[in-house]
Amino acid sequence: MPTSALGPSRPTLHLPLLDEDQEEFDSPETIEALADVLRSFGHDVDLLGEGEPMLRRLLDGPRPDLVLNFAEGQGIGRSREARVPAVLEMLGVPYTGSDPLTLAVTLDKDCAKRLVTAAGVATPRWTLVRDGESFDAVAPVFAGLTPPLIVKPAYEGSSKGVRSTSLIHRREDLPAALTLARQTYRQPVLVEEFIDGNELTVGMVGNQPPEILGVMRILPRQADGPFLYSLEVKRDFERLVRYECPAQLSAADTRAVRHAAFAAWQALGCRDVARLDFRLRNHVPYFLEANPLPGLSPKSGDLVIMARLVGVEYPELIRRILETALRRLQMADAPSAPRRGGRRSRLPTGATV
Repeated sequence: MPTSALGPSRPTLHLPLLDEDQEEFDSPETIEALADVLRSFGHDVDLLGEGEPMLRRLLDGPRPDLVLNFAEGQGIGRSREARVPAVLEMLGVPYTGSDPLTLAVTLDKDCAKRLVTAAGVATPRWTLVRDGESFDAVAPVFAGLTPPLIVKPAYEGSSKGVRSTSLIHRREDLPAALTLARQTYRQPVLVEEFIDGNELTVGMVGNQPPEILGVMRILPRQADGPFLYSLEVKRDFERLVRYECPAQLSAADTRAVRHAAFAAWQALGCRDVARLDFRLRNHVPYFLEANPLPGLSPKSGDLVIMARLVGVEYPELIRRILETALRRLQMADAPSAPRRGGRRSRLPTGATV
């Protein structure tokens, strides 16, 4: 009887989302929503756990037919999102989504920007301040950047470390911002020019080529200065922003964004599903970052909101992700048709689903 599994969800299910350390991890409600959708397709669903418990279950128990991987991983290393798929590849267990290399390079913002730049995609000018580098050593590089600037940790996702205070308008405020980011996140810090333009996110599902699910614009409900899609905004999104999909852009701008999204997807080696963030200024889309593990909260996930705005409901979105992975894996059975005694779907829980 086939199996599918979800990637690790948060290890401690009782911590509130006010704890930034838990920001990347999906809630128990999201995990259960995904499990319910898989069950509606006729699958048996197992939650695999995280870390050593997950390893023991995979080694000692029946192997899943497919793992639906949205495992973020714990800690601050740039390879933490690659751990679960690396283990699955070692054990020969098929899974959805991008491979370990893509998950590592997209989490490393400096590396991702270098790759998309080499592919001809614009990105805000930036510099990386490495561990141990003094401000004086990198000051000449900062002189080439035009404020306002964004200061953020280099190896984080889900807007961790991107707050209203991350937007620096005066060069003299940079040393304090760098010190705070280093002390808080204990990793290199990325400093990049702030692009004051349309905030866009592009959802993509599929392979060779992927399908663009939508180009969504995030608009502040109150325009009182430069808009930053920060952690505070995302936590209070219903009150602070509205979402527009399809984004009301000119045909030429839409083509430019789509072209940049395809080029970035290919340069980063994404598979099955990803969400790519851009800023559009003067008809030029600037790549910000890619998320090959997009949040799947039925309420607040940007990819889910985008899908809903273009008429794709939650179960259909999950079905598309699964089916594109199955086609890539050349697995004959599609997950969408309910069946008696269905397939087993393993959902890893412990870092994120």
